[in-house]
Amino acid sequence: MRLIIQLFGKLLSSASRRFHHALENPQLVQKRVQQEIFQSLVKSEYGRFLNINTINDWQKIPIVEYHDIEQWILKEQQSKTSLLTSEPILFYEKTSGSRGAAKLIPYTKSLRHSFNQMFCVWAYDLIINGPQFSTGKIYFCISPNLTPSEEKENNIGLADDSEYLDGWLRWLLSPFLVSPRGLNKLHDAEEFKNQLSQALLIAENLEIISIWSPTFLKVILDYIQTNRQRLTTKLGNRISSQRRQILLASREISWNLLWKQLKLISCWDSVNAADSAEFLRSLFPNVLVQGKGLLATEAPMTIPLIASGGYVPVLDEVFFEFEDEQGQIHLLHQLQKGKIYEIILSQKGGLYRYRIGDRIRVSHFYKATPCLEFIGRNQEISDLVGEKLHLEFVRQVLDSLSLPEAGFKSLVPVKKTQFHYILLLDKAKQEPQNIAKKLDLALQKSPHYRHARLLGQLQPAQVIVNPQIQKIITLYKTNSGNKWGDLKYDILATTPITEKFLAELIEPTCHSCDPKGL
Repeated sequence: MRLIIQLFGKLLSSASRRFHHALENPQLVQKRVQQEIFQSLVKSEYGRFLNINTINDWQKIPIVEYHDIEQWILKEQQSKTSLLTSEPILFYEKTSGSRGAAKLIPYTKSLRHSFNQMFCVWAYDLIINGPQFSTGKIYFCISPNLTPSEEKENNIGLADDSEYLDGWLRWLLSPFLVSPRGLNKLHDAEEFKNQLSQALLIAENLEIISIWSPTFLKVILDYIQTNRQRLTTKLGNRISSQRRQILLASREISWNLLWKQLKLISCWDSVNAADSAEFLRSLFPNVLVQGKGLLATEAPMTIPLIASGGYVPVLDEVFFEFEDEQGQIHLLHQLQKGKIYEIILSQKGGLYRYRIGDRIRVSHFYKATPCLEFIGRNQEISDLVGEKLHLEFVRQVLDSLSLPEAGFKSLVPVKKTQFHYILLLDKAKQEPQNIAKKLDLALQKSPHYRHARLLGQLQPAQVIVNPQIQKIITLYKTNSGNKWGDLKYDILATTPITEKFLAELIEPTCHSCDPKGL
């Protein structure tokens, strides 16, 4: 098997060589990518609408957010024609929206190839510079199909996360994948956790776990811990007697003994995911828990390279522009170490000069290319486990709750014990528990929030009603020396509330909900 892994590495080596060569001249490579993307734009209906003719017109392309081009995407979907790009649309992937519950991102063959190239470079780096893999067995995150069946009829959503890759690579990886057949077709979150837990327990030679949020793995481990007696009985002789003993011998399962060959966990590990990633490191002390870098539905942005000591931009597939804190636009080769920027990207699926909402700091340089450290979303987005709640969406949700008597309304994230959100109110005529139920259901119109709730990554939303809430917040800001800019009188806070501050708010009442069947 080690020989097969080495042969697999040789297949990926050419992509890696091209990428490392690109890192030596980011200005030239970015110019080539810009020209390629521009050619697709000028041949499209959107390019004709903008009256864009030459690359010198690039600055005429407006910097946009999703809502600025939403009608173009909806028209593409309805007419089954490409309008933003000259390439055919393969499918649409759903992600959380800013002004609505969700947004649809069109995928072309070229965009999927961008993800494929990123994966090839990452995988080759791990084979050459990472742990010595011997089995190659990988759990490659498969998302439960919790979307309505009609979405499949409208070509919305991936069957599983491996569909980000080209067909030839999916075929090569298939013998190494750990997953029961049909897992992605399950509509029930509990059954999904049940079947995935069984598949992982059977996979004694598992070496790699690739997920998004580290809380996803924690949810599965908690499920195994809670249901270990039933799972052990169900699996019978499909697991060894030694594994049965590890599962049942002590109060707390020794996870590092359960998967002795586990060498890599790939997951988010920065900002709000940092604590959860550290928790995984404590459970698996001999495993490389590697951050994924910046990877979004819209585009691959950075890759963790072991030799670089950081995250390098996918500069040969995506064209980057960066807005500094003074509103000035810079190109990749113009970035300065230590400075903070917001990413504006152009990719090969029809998104041009697209403000994605991610902020980065230039940590250092590798070869001639700046390494980009993710420091958070912009000030209008809260993101604990990948739910990506946007200010405008939350505003619509709170408006739908009919709370005219409330002079203060703010939805705040909480990381205490289990992640969840709390709606802070100064007044409420409705029973707080009823508000909490309505709030949680309304937030689940956002697909990523709904997935996180159904899988148990987020607990039910809560409501705190306190007439003195504004005074408490003002006092907190004064005494702590913290501007508390993320929790001033905003509809949505983007920084998790502290336990001390939460304790001050908890009186006189706090209510939560847990709607049946959710």
